[in-house]
Amino acid sequence: MNTSIKIFKFSEKINYKNEILAGLTVAMTMIPESLSFAILAGLSPLTGLYAAFLMGLITAVFGGRPGMVSGGAGATVVVLIALAKSHGVEYLFATVALAGIFQILVGVFKWGKFVRLIPQPVMYGFLNGLAVIIFMAQVEQFKFVDAQGVVQWLQGTSLYIMGGLTVFTIAIVYFFPKVTKVIPASLVAILVVFGVVAGFNINTKTVADIAHISGNFPPFHIPKVPFSLETLNIIFPYAMIMAGVGLIESLLTLSMVDEITDSKGNANRESIAQGLANITNGFFGGMGGCAMVAQTLVNLNAGSRARLSGIIASITILIIILVGAPFIEKIPMAALVGVMMMVAISTFQWVSIRIVNKMPKSDIFVGIVVALITIVLHNLALAVLVGVVIAALVFAWDNAKRIRARKSVDKDGVKHYEIFGPLFFGSVTTFMDKFDPANDPDKVIIDFKESRIVDMSAIDALDKLSKRYHDLNKTLHLRHLSEDCRKILKTAEAVIDVNIEDDPTYKVMPEK
Repeated sequence: MNTSIKIFKFSEKINYKNEILAGLTVAMTMIPESLSFAILAGLSPLTGLYAAFLMGLITAVFGGRPGMVSGGAGATVVVLIALAKSHGVEYLFATVALAGIFQILVGVFKWGKFVRLIPQPVMYGFLNGLAVIIFMAQVEQFKFVDAQGVVQWLQGTSLYIMGGLTVFTIAIVYFFPKVTKVIPASLVAILVVFGVVAGFNINTKTVADIAHISGNFPPFHIPKVPFSLETLNIIFPYAMIMAGVGLIESLLTLSMVDEITDSKGNANRESIAQGLANITNGFFGGMGGCAMVAQTLVNLNAGSRARLSGIIASITILIIILVGAPFIEKIPMAALVGVMMMVAISTFQWVSIRIVNKMPKSDIFVGIVVALITIVLHNLALAVLVGVVIAALVFAWDNAKRIRARKSVDKDGVKHYEIFGPLFFGSVTTFMDKFDPANDPDKVIIDFKESRIVDMSAIDALDKLSKRYHDLNKTLHLRHLSEDCRKILKTAEAVIDVNIEDDPTYKVMPEK
């Protein structure tokens, strides 16, 4: 994947300065997002911060991808909003823990590798849609709730101040790296804007306007739900969906980091770490979560390439919860909005726009569909699933059209059909049309040297074809079958009845 973000080589040598500063920057950007998602779900603000601390710490230590950041992400919380409103927060905690168990099972059975099946256009659509979501979420910060509880846009001086500080933040993030990259531009922008607002006593929206974040260490408690089959029936579907959504977003983020750092993460280990983190959330009052693309990009752009930054970010959030809330609550929201807007701009895959005239129309369609589903429904798992299904159907259709048959009759009067292209459910109709049992000689040979028998539809087609020749007292032989094709036919002996020839001049492909 070509990204608009600079590609870095991964190094095992830890740059402690970069890691510490990146961790502090990530913590600053995680706080408002975690608070927003918790409030959106009707939960206590601390529930979101606990999730940011627990998810970030556990996945940083045990995860399969250094440099990746996890926290209380909106993708997973959205799944649980309806459950929290209908059954309460304790059922939410139980669901998060159960989802964690499912995620651990995915890692144990090594199913994380299936993320490799996600095509490039799906990745483009996923990231582009996510970039729009991140950007629009920042636009929402230009609203406020009046005394009557009505949400309105900022107006007049308040709007100009918020907008001006946001543009100022974006300018710092963009231009500061041209001066030096010793300190992360995002952290510098937050501190400078904070200093300007405090120094000139500017009245503007701060973190405190979202929620107060002072609290205690996450307390251990077992979710207060009945341990019964009825409870399992309630939480099971939510847990399955949350586990799937969380893993898809996490493993896609892992793939993205692999490309950016030119290194290789461990998808199965990451699945286990995500599961362990969610189980811990369920028993320590967190709303659960998954990998956070925006914060991961902030982390990488700040120079982090190791696990230390994630640990620093998590510990920083805990310190803020315990003692640092009064200071953090004074940070202007404009500074955080500006940083996240720059993250959105970096997340968008501009290369997909530049090469759009060189991409197949089907890939363009897949990318647009995935982006639209991501933007409109905020359902990343559904967007990716639909994209993969469409891409798979396009691939199947393209391969179905490629099957061909070269026909010839040898000196002994035997007719040969040389098949080119895979024989599977999409190509069986075209394959059957290639044959003429009524006018063919008594012996017919189908040569699969340049083809493969792929699935049950192919086996059924061969069986029907052999019966058509058999009814005419003619013999049909299969030749040059690879070992995997022979195994498929051997397994289906009860279904298919054809003659398989061994050609002494052709060595059957050995099993790897």
